[in-house]
Amino acid sequence: MLELAGIIILGIIAQWVAWRFKLPAILPLILIGLLVGPIATLYTENGQKLIEPIWDGQKGLFPGDGLYYFVSLAISIILFEGGLTLKRSEIRNVGPVITKLITLGSIVTFFGAAIAAHYIFGLNWQISFLFSALIIVTGPTVITPILRNIPLKKDVSAVLKWEGILIDPIGALAAVLVFEFISVGEGQGYTQTALIEFGKILLFGFTFGFTFAHALAFAIKKNFIPHYLLNVVSLSVVLLVFVESDIFAHESGLLAVVVMGMVMGNMDLPNIKELLYFKESLSVLLISILFILLAANINISDMELIANWKTLALFATVVFVIRPLGVFLSSSGSNLTLKEKLFIGWVGPRGIVAAGIASLFGSKLISKGEPGAEYITPLVFMIVLGTVLLNATTARVFAKMVGVFLTKSEGILIIGASKVSRLIGSYLQKNNRHVVLVDNNRTNIEKAQKLGLEAFNANIYSDSLSDNIELNDVGYLMSLTGNADINNFAIAKFKDQFGENGSFRLVTPDEMNDPENNPKEGLFSHTDDFIKLMEAARKNPAMHEIALKDQEHYEGLIEITKADEDIIPIFVKTLDGDLKIISSYSKEFTDIQEGYELVYLGKPFEVLEPSTTP
Repeated sequence: MLELAGIIILGIIAQWVAWRFKLPAILPLILIGLLVGPIATLYTENGQKLIEPIWDGQKGLFPGDGLYYFVSLAISIILFEGGLTLKRSEIRNVGPVITKLITLGSIVTFFGAAIAAHYIFGLNWQISFLFSALIIVTGPTVITPILRNIPLKKDVSAVLKWEGILIDPIGALAAVLVFEFISVGEGQGYTQTALIEFGKILLFGFTFGFTFAHALAFAIKKNFIPHYLLNVVSLSVVLLVFVESDIFAHESGLLAVVVMGMVMGNMDLPNIKELLYFKESLSVLLISILFILLAANINISDMELIANWKTLALFATVVFVIRPLGVFLSSSGSNLTLKEKLFIGWVGPRGIVAAGIASLFGSKLISKGEPGAEYITPLVFMIVLGTVLLNATTARVFAKMVGVFLTKSEGILIIGASKVSRLIGSYLQKNNRHVVLVDNNRTNIEKAQKLGLEAFNANIYSDSLSDNIELNDVGYLMSLTGNADINNFAIAKFKDQFGENGSFRLVTPDEMNDPENNPKEGLFSHTDDFIKLMEAARKNPAMHEIALKDQEHYEGLIEITKADEDIIPIFVKTLDGDLKIISSYSKEFTDIQEGYELVYLGKPFEVLEPSTTP
């Protein structure tokens, strides 16, 4: 009981440490597992592990096949959750570079790493290709923490982020197929019978995954499942699919749950987000337990097995040859610069799925007596730990070395995607500024996306914004919602992360009536709140520019805007095209020069002052 409780407690502590120090969770999890597992035999009095998942076959926390069954079920849930995140629309929209990375890049890794493992370690081709399939996967759980605090161009962050998300289930699927091809060829060679067995695995895996995905989706849409049971019913169906598919075709269960997740993830289900959040939470718990167990289950003999120069040679080949080669081939002809390609080629940490499936497949093949299977788990763990450590410690330094590190964050995050936000966002984008709109109103987001704006549905009370590495170049924060509490919360929570160059919000009606106590973060003017902005946008949905003559001219126009509710000042545009946000302290600009422009929302100034039109 103490060991079981200890695993959960240590796992959650590792997750907290990862969050606190912005590290991939897999790093502290595996390190803790090694410390209480094989390394513990070096410092305990009796030379035993502090946590022993299984020993002498029938002893330990999971005697007999208990560990194998637990790992199998846990991996099935993790892979289902990964499948849910894979959207066809995302594959279409991520661009040619990412599409090539998850196809051509995966092929380069698959064949390149297999050749390296075969010739460096002397492994047979089956085990070599299983190893290479396992290390295809990077994964968002390892990429996101590494890049979260490295200001990069949006394109670079997007490539790494979407590669991690999309390649997770694809890499897992490749590993499952290779493993099953090895399994069906066991003892028969790769005969017609073996190919038929492999075909059965594909048939039942895809059939069960596709059929049960549609059945569960139908039950959800028809409200056959009460809301409070939705998550647990979905979990039970995933486990049912895994077990039943495995009964009809041995080893087809993992393929079935990956397919099921992919199919459901691309359906228009009303509660898909809730289901995904539940699976994410469950995955965090399972991963916390799983990787401490798996690392603890490694023996000193396994570590000694790869404690030689061949391991370094294989690691160097994978990291410094195969990964850059895949990136350069995938990005040829793209708009990425040489510096950006070098950085993307450097950052390729392997993730949780690779380590988890490696332990599962390694133990199964060892029990079947497959030659060389004992190398799978330690070699994959070595690649995972090595790449995570390398990238976590050097990514920021390397970004500065190759010149992709942004010294100044000029992107603008707008909280709220109302008509006013869309007008302002469109203007900013036309002026070559990276602008992102966030709203929990799906209709507003869809309208913004139709205008070609980058916008996504999110709740600012969750951590989804903080985890979004594509916002690394954001340095300005503008909260433009009609809810004062949300605006204040956005400033308080995201000021340091997204507002290093300035954090602004709309004034409230009370503040608008008390100009003497105008907040420093107040936007545009102390006479315009959300209602006045929306009304001005309703009457005249356009942004205008008017040339400024001097400081006096600027201040005169500002006074006019205070008297006319249909004209609201937004920015001052400098001679070099730089846009300065006007705060409620509208007279703070004291260096207005001829040629500057006042950018405003509402009716054109020429209605009142035709002589000042540009």
